[in-house]
Amino acid sequence: MLAHYLQLGLRSLRRNPMLTALMVMAIGFGVAASMITWSVFRVVSGNPIPDKSEALYTALIDNRGPQYNNAGNEPPEALDYDEAVALIRARKAAHQTLFYNIGLSVMPEGSHDLPLNASGYATNTDFFNMFEVPFQYGGAWTAADDDARAAVAIISSDLNNKLFGGANSVGREVTFDQHTYRIIGVTGHWDPKPRYFDVFAGMTYAEPPDVYIPFTRAIDLKIDTSGRNNCGGAPVHIESAEAWLHRQCAWIPVWVELSTKADAQRYLDFLTAYAAEQQRAGHFNWPPNVRLRSVMNWLDFEHVVPPESRISLFVSVGFFVICMVNTIGLLLAKFMRRSAEIGVRRALGATRREVYEQFLMEAATVGLAGGMLGLILTAIGMQGVSLLFEPEIARLAHLDFSLLVMAIGVAVLAALIAAFYPSWRAAQVQPAWQLKSN
Repeated sequence: MLAHYLQLGLRSLRRNPMLTALMVMAIGFGVAASMITWSVFRVVSGNPIPDKSEALYTALIDNRGPQYNNAGNEPPEALDYDEAVALIRARKAAHQTLFYNIGLSVMPEGSHDLPLNASGYATNTDFFNMFEVPFQYGGAWTAADDDARAAVAIISSDLNNKLFGGANSVGREVTFDQHTYRIIGVTGHWDPKPRYFDVFAGMTYAEPPDVYIPFTRAIDLKIDTSGRNNCGGAPVHIESAEAWLHRQCAWIPVWVELSTKADAQRYLDFLTAYAAEQQRAGHFNWPPNVRLRSVMNWLDFEHVVPPESRISLFVSVGFFVICMVNTIGLLLAKFMRRSAEIGVRRALGATRREVYEQFLMEAATVGLAGGMLGLILTAIGMQGVSLLFEPEIARLAHLDFSLLVMAIGVAVLAALIAAFYPSWRAAQVQPAWQLKSN
Protein backbone atom coordinates (compact mmCIF):
# COMPACT_ATOMS: atom_id res chain seq x y z
CA MET A 1 0.00 0.00 0.00
CA LEU A 2 2.88 2.41 0.74
CA ALA A 3 4.12 1.97 -2.83
CA HIS A 4 0.60 2.67 -4.07
CA TYR A 5 0.34 5.79 -1.92
CA LEU A 6 3.72 6.92 -3.21
CA GLN A 7 2.47 6.54 -6.77
CA LEU A 8 -0.68 8.51 -5.92
CA GLY A 9 1.46 11.19 -4.28
CA LEU A 10 3.66 11.58 -7.34
CA ARG A 11 0.60 11.89 -9.57
CA SER A 12 -0.82 14.54 -7.25
CA LEU A 13 2.43 16.53 -7.33
CA ARG A 14 2.32 16.60 -11.13
CA ARG A 15 -1.32 17.68 -11.04
CA ASN A 16 -0.50 21.04 -9.35
CA PRO A 17 3.07 21.83 -10.42
CA MET A 18 2.99 25.48 -9.30
CA LEU A 19 1.77 24.66 -5.80
CA THR A 20 4.21 21.77 -5.59
CA ALA A 21 7.10 24.01 -6.67
CA LEU A 22 6.25 26.56 -3.97
CA MET A 23 6.29 23.87 -1.27
CA VAL A 24 9.54 22.35 -2.52
CA MET A 25 11.17 25.77 -2.63
CA ALA A 26 9.98 26.66 0.88
CA ILE A 27 11.45 23.46 2.30
CA GLY A 28 14.60 23.68 0.18
CA PHE A 29 15.48 27.23 1.18
CA GLY A 30 14.70 26.53 4.84
CA VAL A 31 16.86 23.39 4.86
CA ALA A 32 19.74 25.13 3.06
CA ALA A 33 19.80 28.07 5.49
CA SER A 34 19.80 25.73 8.47
CA MET A 35 22.41 23.32 7.12
CA ILE A 36 24.85 26.06 6.13
CA THR A 37 24.86 27.64 9.59
CA TRP A 38 24.79 24.23 11.29
CA SER A 39 27.87 23.10 9.34
CA VAL A 40 29.81 25.93 11.02
CA PHE A 41 28.22 25.70 14.46
CA ARG A 42 28.79 21.94 14.84
CA VAL A 43 32.54 22.43 14.25
CA VAL A 44 33.12 25.39 16.56
CA SER A 45 30.91 24.06 19.36
CA GLY A 46 31.77 20.35 19.24
CA ASN A 47 33.80 18.36 21.73
CA PRO A 48 37.27 18.10 20.13
CA ILE A 49 38.37 15.10 22.20
CA PRO A 50 35.21 13.44 23.54
CA ASP A 51 36.79 10.39 25.13
CA LYS A 52 39.22 12.43 27.27
CA SER A 53 37.67 15.88 27.62
CA GLU A 54 36.79 15.24 31.27
CA ALA A 55 40.30 14.03 32.09
CA LEU A 56 42.40 16.83 30.55
CA TYR A 57 42.89 20.05 32.51
CA THR A 58 44.80 23.26 32.01
CA ALA A 59 46.59 24.51 35.14
CA LEU A 60 46.71 28.25 35.82
CA ILE A 61 48.52 30.21 38.52
CA ASP A 62 48.44 33.97 39.10
CA ASN A 63 52.12 34.84 38.68
CA ARG A 64 51.77 38.58 37.98
CA GLY A 65 49.44 39.97 40.61
CA PRO A 66 45.79 41.07 40.70
CA GLN A 67 46.57 44.45 39.10
CA TYR A 68 47.08 42.69 35.75
CA ASN A 69 44.27 40.16 36.03
CA ASN A 70 41.09 40.02 34.02
CA ALA A 71 37.56 40.54 35.32
CA GLY A 72 36.76 38.34 38.27
CA ASN A 73 40.43 38.29 39.30
CA GLU A 74 41.08 35.62 36.69
CA PRO A 75 44.77 34.67 36.44
CA PRO A 76 46.66 34.72 33.11
CA GLU A 77 45.67 32.02 30.61
CA ALA A 78 49.18 30.53 30.56
CA LEU A 79 52.23 30.29 32.84
CA ASP A 80 55.70 31.75 32.86
CA TYR A 81 58.75 29.56 32.32
CA ASP A 82 59.62 29.06 36.01
CA GLU A 83 56.08 28.06 37.07
CA ALA A 84 55.56 25.81 34.06
CA VAL A 85 58.82 23.92 34.58
CA ALA A 86 58.19 23.67 38.33
CA LEU A 87 54.80 22.03 37.80
CA ILE A 88 56.22 19.52 35.34
CA ARG A 89 59.12 18.65 37.66
CA ALA A 90 56.73 18.14 40.59
CA ARG A 91 55.16 15.20 38.71
CA LYS A 92 51.83 15.45 40.52
CA ALA A 93 49.92 14.10 37.50
CA ALA A 94 50.33 10.78 35.69
CA HIS A 95 50.70 12.63 32.39
CA GLN A 96 51.57 16.29 31.98
CA THR A 97 52.76 18.50 29.16
CA LEU A 98 53.94 22.02 28.47
CA PHE A 99 54.57 23.68 25.14
CA TYR A 100 54.93 26.90 23.25
CA ASN A 101 54.53 27.93 19.62
CA ILE A 102 57.52 27.97 17.32
CA GLY A 103 58.07 29.02 13.73
CA LEU A 104 61.04 27.44 11.94
CA SER A 105 62.69 27.62 8.57
CA VAL A 106 63.01 24.21 6.90
CA MET A 107 65.81 23.55 4.45
CA PRO A 108 64.84 20.94 1.80
CA GLU A 109 67.40 18.34 0.74
CA GLY A 110 67.86 19.79 -2.76
CA SER A 111 70.20 22.77 -2.73
CA HIS A 112 68.17 24.43 -5.48
CA ASP A 113 64.99 24.42 -3.43
CA LEU A 114 63.92 27.42 -1.36
CA PRO A 115 63.45 27.10 2.42
CA LEU A 116 59.98 26.36 3.74
CA ASN A 117 58.23 27.87 6.72
CA ALA A 118 56.96 25.44 9.33
CA SER A 119 54.94 26.16 12.45
CA GLY A 120 54.58 23.83 15.39
CA TYR A 121 55.37 23.28 19.05
CA ALA A 122 58.27 22.86 21.41
CA THR A 123 56.89 20.33 23.87
CA ASN A 124 57.58 17.11 25.76
CA THR A 125 56.84 13.46 25.09
CA ASP A 126 53.53 13.35 27.00
CA PHE A 127 51.99 15.79 24.52
CA PHE A 128 51.37 13.08 21.93
CA ASN A 129 49.71 10.54 24.19
CA MET A 130 47.62 13.08 26.09
CA PHE A 131 46.22 14.75 22.98
CA GLU A 132 45.92 11.49 21.00
CA VAL A 133 48.19 12.47 18.13
CA PRO A 134 48.13 9.67 15.50
CA PHE A 135 51.32 8.51 13.77
CA GLN A 136 51.79 7.47 10.18
CA TYR A 137 55.41 6.42 10.72
CA GLY A 138 57.47 6.03 13.88
CA GLY A 139 56.28 7.48 17.17
CA ALA A 140 56.99 9.99 19.93
CA TRP A 141 60.37 10.57 21.49
CA THR A 142 61.00 9.32 25.03
CA ALA A 143 61.31 11.03 28.40
CA ALA A 144 65.04 10.29 28.18
CA ASP A 145 65.16 12.37 25.00
CA ASP A 146 63.52 15.23 26.89
CA ASP A 147 66.12 15.01 29.66
CA ALA A 148 68.98 14.71 27.18
CA ARG A 149 67.76 17.70 25.14
CA ALA A 150 68.00 15.45 22.10
CA ALA A 151 68.02 16.86 18.57
CA VAL A 152 64.99 14.86 17.47
CA ALA A 153 61.86 15.98 15.66
CA ILE A 154 58.41 14.84 14.63
CA ILE A 155 56.94 16.22 11.42
CA SER A 156 53.46 16.19 9.94
CA SER A 157 52.48 14.03 6.99
CA ASP A 158 51.99 17.20 4.96
CA LEU A 159 55.56 18.39 5.61
CA ASN A 160 56.79 14.83 5.01
CA ASN A 161 55.15 14.89 1.58
CA LYS A 162 56.90 18.15 0.72
CA LEU A 163 60.32 17.05 1.93
CA PHE A 164 60.41 13.33 1.21
CA GLY A 165 57.57 12.66 -1.20
CA GLY A 166 55.52 10.87 1.47
CA ALA A 167 58.07 8.08 2.04
CA ASN A 168 58.91 6.75 5.51
CA SER A 169 61.38 9.39 6.69
CA VAL A 170 62.00 8.00 10.18
CA GLY A 171 65.75 8.02 10.81
CA ARG A 172 66.47 10.68 8.22
CA GLU A 173 67.71 14.16 9.03
CA VAL A 174 66.10 17.54 8.51
CA THR A 175 67.45 21.04 9.03
CA PHE A 176 65.45 23.58 11.03
CA ASP A 177 66.96 27.07 11.39
CA GLN A 178 70.44 25.73 10.51
CA HIS A 179 70.24 23.00 13.17
CA THR A 180 70.02 19.33 12.23
CA TYR A 181 67.39 17.05 13.75
CA ARG A 182 66.76 13.34 13.39
CA ILE A 183 63.18 12.50 12.44
CA ILE A 184 61.68 9.89 14.74
CA GLY A 185 58.02 10.19 13.79
CA VAL A 186 55.57 11.38 11.16
CA THR A 187 52.08 12.24 12.34
CA GLY A 188 48.96 11.22 10.49
CA HIS A 189 46.20 13.70 9.81
CA TRP A 190 45.49 15.43 13.11
CA ASP A 191 43.55 18.67 13.24
CA PRO A 192 41.23 18.92 16.27
CA LYS A 193 38.74 21.75 15.95
CA PRO A 194 38.62 23.79 17.99
CA ARG A 195 42.27 23.36 19.01
CA TYR A 196 41.36 23.38 22.68
CA PHE A 197 44.86 23.24 24.13
CA ASP A 198 46.17 26.30 22.27
CA VAL A 199 43.38 28.84 22.61
CA PHE A 200 45.75 31.16 24.48
CA ALA A 201 47.92 31.76 21.41
CA GLY A 202 44.94 32.30 19.13
CA MET A 203 45.47 29.01 17.26
CA THR A 204 41.92 27.77 17.87
CA TYR A 205 41.12 27.34 14.18
CA ALA A 206 44.61 27.52 12.68
CA GLU A 207 46.12 25.15 10.14
CA PRO A 208 47.54 21.86 11.52
CA PRO A 209 51.06 22.07 13.04
CA ASP A 210 54.00 20.95 10.91
CA VAL A 211 56.75 20.17 13.39
CA TYR A 212 57.41 19.23 17.02
CA ILE A 213 60.75 19.38 18.85
CA PRO A 214 61.64 18.78 22.51
CA PHE A 215 60.90 21.74 24.79
CA THR A 216 64.28 21.42 26.47
CA ARG A 217 66.06 21.53 23.11
CA ALA A 218 64.18 24.66 22.07
CA ILE A 219 65.06 26.40 25.34
CA ASP A 220 68.74 25.49 24.92
CA LEU A 221 68.75 26.97 21.42
CA LYS A 222 66.86 30.05 22.66
CA ILE A 223 64.12 29.61 20.05
CA ASP A 224 61.66 32.45 20.53
CA THR A 225 57.95 31.87 20.82
CA SER A 226 55.93 32.64 17.73
CA GLY A 227 52.75 32.76 19.77
CA ARG A 228 51.33 35.10 22.35
CA ASN A 229 53.54 36.50 25.11
CA ASN A 230 51.60 38.35 27.80
CA CYS A 231 53.87 40.21 30.24
CA GLY A 232 51.31 42.71 31.52
CA GLY A 233 52.08 46.36 32.10
CA ALA A 234 54.32 48.49 29.92
CA PRO A 235 57.16 46.97 27.87
CA VAL A 236 60.57 46.92 29.56
CA HIS A 237 64.07 46.44 28.25
CA ILE A 238 65.36 42.88 28.64
CA GLU A 239 69.15 42.60 28.64
CA SER A 240 69.42 38.95 27.59
CA ALA A 241 67.42 35.93 26.50
CA GLU A 242 68.11 34.34 29.89
CA ALA A 243 66.64 37.35 31.69
CA TRP A 244 63.57 37.27 29.47
CA LEU A 245 63.15 33.55 30.10
CA HIS A 246 62.73 34.10 33.84
CA ARG A 247 60.53 37.16 33.61
CA GLN A 248 56.96 36.79 34.88
CA CYS A 249 55.31 36.59 31.47
CA ALA A 250 52.47 34.26 30.48
CA TRP A 251 53.42 32.25 27.38
CA ILE A 252 53.58 28.53 28.24
CA PRO A 253 50.33 26.54 28.64
CA VAL A 254 50.48 23.53 30.96
CA TRP A 255 48.02 20.64 30.68
CA VAL A 256 47.66 17.62 32.95
CA GLU A 257 45.72 14.38 32.64
CA LEU A 258 43.71 13.44 35.73
CA SER A 259 41.50 10.36 35.51
CA THR A 260 39.04 11.07 38.34
CA LYS A 261 37.45 14.03 40.07
CA ALA A 262 39.36 13.09 43.21
CA ASP A 263 42.64 13.32 41.27
CA ALA A 264 41.57 16.72 39.96
CA GLN A 265 40.80 17.96 43.47
CA ARG A 266 44.18 16.74 44.74
CA TYR A 267 45.95 18.53 41.91
CA LEU A 268 44.01 21.72 42.61
CA ASP A 269 45.09 21.45 46.25
CA PHE A 270 48.67 21.05 45.05
CA LEU A 271 48.39 24.20 42.92
CA THR A 272 47.05 26.15 45.90
CA ALA A 273 49.83 24.86 48.14
CA TYR A 274 52.45 25.71 45.52
CA ALA A 275 51.14 29.28 45.16
CA ALA A 276 51.07 29.66 48.95
CA GLU A 277 54.69 28.47 49.14
CA GLN A 278 55.70 31.03 46.51
CA GLN A 279 53.95 33.72 48.55
CA ARG A 280 55.86 32.73 51.71
CA ALA A 281 59.11 32.74 49.76
CA GLY A 282 58.44 36.29 48.61
CA HIS A 283 58.02 35.32 44.96
CA PHE A 284 54.34 36.33 45.10
CA ASN A 285 53.01 39.04 47.39
CA TRP A 286 49.34 38.17 46.87
CA PRO A 287 47.15 35.29 48.09
CA PRO A 288 47.06 32.06 46.05
CA ASN A 289 44.93 32.43 42.94
CA VAL A 290 44.79 29.25 40.87
CA ARG A 291 42.45 27.56 38.40
CA LEU A 292 42.08 24.02 37.01
CA ARG A 293 39.75 23.81 34.02
CA SER A 294 38.74 20.80 31.93
CA VAL A 295 38.55 20.96 28.14
CA MET A 296 34.91 21.99 27.77
CA ASN A 297 35.04 24.35 30.76
CA TRP A 298 38.11 25.97 29.22
CA LEU A 299 36.39 26.41 25.85
CA ASP A 300 33.34 27.92 27.56
CA PHE A 301 35.50 30.27 29.61
CA GLU A 302 37.39 31.42 26.51
CA HIS A 303 34.12 31.93 24.55
CA VAL A 304 35.49 29.85 21.69
CA VAL A 305 32.12 29.61 19.92
CA PRO A 306 31.82 32.84 17.87
CA PRO A 307 28.64 34.75 18.79
CA GLU A 308 27.83 35.21 15.11
CA SER A 309 27.58 31.42 14.71
CA ARG A 310 24.89 31.22 17.41
CA ILE A 311 23.01 34.22 16.05
CA SER A 312 23.09 32.96 12.47
CA LEU A 313 21.91 29.51 13.60
CA PHE A 314 18.96 30.99 15.52
CA VAL A 315 18.05 33.21 12.58
CA SER A 316 18.22 30.33 10.10
CA VAL A 317 16.11 28.08 12.33
CA GLY A 318 13.56 30.90 12.64
CA PHE A 319 13.54 31.22 8.86
CA PHE A 320 13.02 27.46 8.58
CA VAL A 321 10.04 27.66 10.94
CA ILE A 322 8.51 30.39 8.78
CA CYS A 323 9.01 28.19 5.72
CA MET A 324 7.26 25.34 7.50
CA VAL A 325 4.30 27.55 8.42
CA ASN A 326 3.98 28.49 4.77
CA THR A 327 4.23 24.81 3.82
CA ILE A 328 1.38 23.97 6.22
CA GLY A 329 -0.80 26.56 4.50
CA LEU A 330 0.09 25.29 1.04
CA LEU A 331 -0.56 21.67 2.00
CA LEU A 332 -3.87 22.60 3.58
CA ALA A 333 -4.96 24.38 0.42
CA LYS A 334 -3.78 21.48 -1.74
CA PHE A 335 -5.46 18.77 0.31
CA MET A 336 -8.77 20.59 0.80
CA ARG A 337 -9.08 21.21 -2.94
CA ARG A 338 -9.36 17.42 -3.24
CA SER A 339 -12.36 17.09 -0.93
CA ALA A 340 -14.44 15.47 -3.68
CA GLU A 341 -11.76 12.84 -4.28
CA ILE A 342 -11.53 12.17 -0.56
CA GLY A 343 -15.32 11.84 -0.29
CA VAL A 344 -15.42 9.25 -3.07
CA ARG A 345 -12.58 7.26 -1.50
CA ARG A 346 -14.30 7.28 1.89
CA ALA A 347 -17.61 6.25 0.31
CA LEU A 348 -15.86 3.31 -1.38
CA GLY A 349 -14.57 2.08 1.99
CA ALA A 350 -11.29 3.88 2.63
CA THR A 351 -10.67 4.50 6.33
CA ARG A 352 -9.42 7.74 7.82
CA ARG A 353 -6.12 6.02 8.57
CA GLU A 354 -5.66 5.24 4.92
CA VAL A 355 -6.37 8.86 4.03
CA TYR A 356 -3.76 9.89 6.60
CA GLU A 357 -1.22 7.50 5.12
CA GLN A 358 -1.84 8.69 1.57
CA PHE A 359 -1.41 12.37 2.35
CA LEU A 360 1.54 11.86 4.69
CA MET A 361 3.29 9.87 1.96
CA GLU A 362 2.57 12.70 -0.47
CA ALA A 363 4.05 15.19 2.02
CA ALA A 364 7.12 12.98 2.47
CA THR A 365 7.59 13.07 -1.31
CA VAL A 366 7.48 16.87 -1.17
CA GLY A 367 9.98 16.80 1.69
CA LEU A 368 12.33 14.53 -0.25
CA ALA A 369 12.24 16.86 -3.25
CA GLY A 370 12.76 19.83 -0.94
CA GLY A 371 15.71 18.09 0.66
CA MET A 372 17.35 17.51 -2.71
CA LEU A 373 16.88 21.17 -3.58
CA GLY A 374 18.21 22.08 -0.14
CA LEU A 375 21.38 20.09 -0.79
CA ILE A 376 22.03 21.96 -4.03
CA LEU A 377 21.42 25.31 -2.33
CA THR A 378 23.61 24.25 0.61
CA ALA A 379 26.50 23.40 -1.70
CA ILE A 380 26.11 26.80 -3.38
CA GLY A 381 25.74 28.62 -0.07
CA MET A 382 28.95 27.08 1.31
CA GLN A 383 30.84 29.30 -1.11
CA GLY A 384 29.53 32.39 0.67
CA VAL A 385 30.15 31.38 4.28
CA SER A 386 33.20 33.66 4.36
CA LEU A 387 30.82 36.62 4.13
CA LEU A 388 29.51 35.80 7.61
CA PHE A 389 32.53 34.31 9.38
CA GLU A 390 36.26 34.80 9.65
CA PRO A 391 38.18 32.97 6.87
CA GLU A 392 39.77 30.50 9.32
CA ILE A 393 36.29 29.51 10.53
CA ALA A 394 34.57 29.67 7.13
CA ARG A 395 36.99 27.12 5.66
CA LEU A 396 35.77 24.55 8.21
CA ALA A 397 32.29 24.46 6.68
CA HIS A 398 31.93 21.61 4.23
CA LEU A 399 29.24 19.32 2.86
CA ASP A 400 29.97 15.79 4.02
CA PHE A 401 27.95 12.58 4.11
CA SER A 402 26.54 13.20 7.60
CA LEU A 403 25.30 16.64 6.59
CA LEU A 404 23.78 15.17 3.43
CA VAL A 405 21.83 12.56 5.41
CA MET A 406 20.81 15.17 7.97
CA ALA A 407 19.52 17.57 5.30
CA ILE A 408 17.37 14.89 3.66
CA GLY A 409 16.12 13.62 7.02
CA VAL A 410 15.24 17.10 8.30
CA ALA A 411 13.41 17.95 5.07
CA VAL A 412 11.30 14.79 5.11
CA LEU A 413 10.59 15.04 8.86
CA ALA A 414 9.64 18.72 8.56
CA ALA A 415 7.30 17.95 5.67
CA LEU A 416 5.61 15.17 7.66
CA ILE A 417 5.19 17.44 10.68
CA ALA A 418 3.80 20.19 8.46
CA ALA A 419 1.33 17.68 6.93
CA PHE A 420 -0.22 16.49 10.20
CA TYR A 421 -2.85 19.22 10.48
CA PRO A 422 -3.73 19.35 6.74
CA SER A 423 -4.00 15.52 6.70
CA TRP A 424 -6.23 15.59 9.76
CA ARG A 425 -8.50 18.16 8.13
CA ALA A 426 -8.62 16.11 4.94
CA ALA A 427 -9.53 12.96 6.87
CA GLN A 428 -12.50 14.77 8.49
CA VAL A 429 -14.24 15.26 5.12
CA GLN A 430 -17.78 13.84 5.29
CA PRO A 431 -18.42 11.52 2.27
CA ALA A 432 -22.20 12.17 2.26
CA TRP A 433 -21.81 15.95 1.98
CA GLN A 434 -19.30 15.67 -0.84
CA LEU A 435 -21.43 13.15 -2.77
CA LYS A 436 -24.52 15.38 -2.45
CA SER A 437 -22.75 18.57 -3.47
CA ASN A 438 -20.74 17.01 -6.29
